[in-house]
Parts: sequence; C-alpha cells; structure tokens
Amino acid sequence: MNMGNTQRGTIGLELGGEGRKDVISEGGSTQQLALQTACSLPVHSFKQCVLSWFFLWHLVWLSVMILRHYLFIATLNPMLTQLTEGDPAQVSHYTNAFAYTQLCGILCAIWNGLIIDRYNGTRQAGEMEEESNLRSVVLSLFLTALQCLLFSICATIPVLPLQYLTFVLQVVNRAFIFGGNVAFISIVFPVCHFGKLFGLLFVLSTLVLLLQFPCIILVNEVLDGDPLYINIALCILCLATFIHPAYVYIRWCRLANQRRRSAQPPPNDENAFSGDNEDQPQDVPGSPTKDT
Repeated sequence: MNMGNTQRGTIGLELGGEGRKDVISEGGSTQQLALQTACSLPVHSFKQCVLSWFFLWHLVWLSVMILRHYLFIATLNPMLTQLTEGDPAQVSHYTNAFAYTQLCGILCAIWNGLIIDRYNGTRQAGEMEEESNLRSVVLSLFLTALQCLLFSICATIPVLPLQYLTFVLQVVNRAFIFGGNVAFISIVFPVCHFGKLFGLLFVLSTLVLLLQFPCIILVNEVLDGDPLYINIALCILCLATFIHPAYVYIRWCRLANQRRRSAQPPPNDENAFSGDNEDQPQDVPGSPTKDT
C-alpha cells in the first residue's frame, strides 16, 4: 500500500496537509506504524489550517446553523403564543411535543456517519484518497445545509400544525450538524491539529451566538413578541451555508481533473509538465512513493 498517499490529508493543493489518516492494511503492524508516525510526519502549521478556505467556510457553515437553532429555541415560546393566540393549553401542548422530539435525537445521530462512510468506502478506479474523502463529505454538508433551510422555512410559516414538522427537522438537523462537523475536521485537516481546530471552531461559533441576545431583545421589545421578521432574515442567512459544500465540490472536481490530466501519456517532450508542477496533486501517478 502507498504510505505516502494514505498519510496525506485532503487539504490537497490548498494546504497539502499530511499525517491525517492511519493506513488500513492486511497486517496490523502497518496500521500501528501509521498511527505512531502520523504526528511525526511534516504537516502544515495550525495557522495555515486556520487561514485556509476550508476552515473559514466551515466556520460560516457551523456558526450560521447553530445560531439558527439557538434562536429558534429562544423564540419558541413567543412564536407559539402568537400562533395559538395566547391559549396556554395549546402552548403547553406544543412545548411538550418539542421536548419529546428532543429525545429522538439519539436515533438520528448515526445517519450522517452512514452517509459519509457509504461514499468514502466506494473509491472509483484510479481515484486518489484526497478525492474520495472530499467526495464523501460533499453530500453530508449539502444535506445538512438543506435541512437547516427547510427547518427555517417551516419555522417561518405561521401555521400551527406545521410546527410538528419543524420540531422533527430541528432534531434531525442538529444531529447532522455536530456529526458532520467532527467528520469534516477529521477528514480534511491533519490529525495533529484536530483538537485545536475543533475547539477553535466552537469558540468562534459561540462568539457568533452572542448575536442572539440583540435578536431576542428585538423580538420582545420592538416586534411585540412576533419573531416572523427575524425568522425571514435567518432563512436568507441560511443560504450562506450552501457556499461550503459548493466550495468543497469545486475542490474535488479540480483534484479529479488534475488526476485525469496527469494520467494522460506525456508528449515526446522532456519538459511537457514543467509548467504544471506547482498545480499537481501531491501523489500523481508515476511520482515516487514509499510502499509498505
């Protein structure tokens, strides 16, 4: 097995991170060796990871959706009061329904991981590991963003029975958010920086959550407890979460195109690839690798 290829993170041309994944082989010694040397291989710095477009768009993706969920919980009671015209029995009924659906979150936690593993385990002929990993997270990121948008739209529509569907979408989307967040960091970035990147993401997203306080004040004191306009603004904001899966998809397509170009036989010119060396993936076919 190609150790040089499997030790490389899927930052690829952007960061070229190495030392991310362990090697899975028939012998356990290879896997153990990969785990022991993962952090000893040269990797890009923590600062380079943080300043990459992968991290920045992932931060936007995570922060917007977490803000959407926290604002929904914070404005749930005023929204139900508006929709039920102040009927305390109905408000209590829908609040209990929301609480019960939260218990079902454990049933949704595995779905996102199954989607990622399903696509990560089916590598196409000649496909590099970087391509396979990026391809596996594109669908997960897109579905999570789509769920959040649908959840926001349902929460915005002032129809009381529709809130049952809103509660279900909120639970499913919450499970996809946190599962997909961990999976993306572990797949794309070097394993040596996993803990730091994971912690930094939540610190920065928590700072974004401070925006919920002026929004709550706006709902209670200016909008007379009606969060409709806040919900409309959040629906528009949720569209920004689609930038992240679109960017990952574009990066995957570029890696695939570069692999196809590098697989083509060169012309009878010894300098045929001299102008493309900087744009080639780390392990192009025919490049020297270290086999184990």
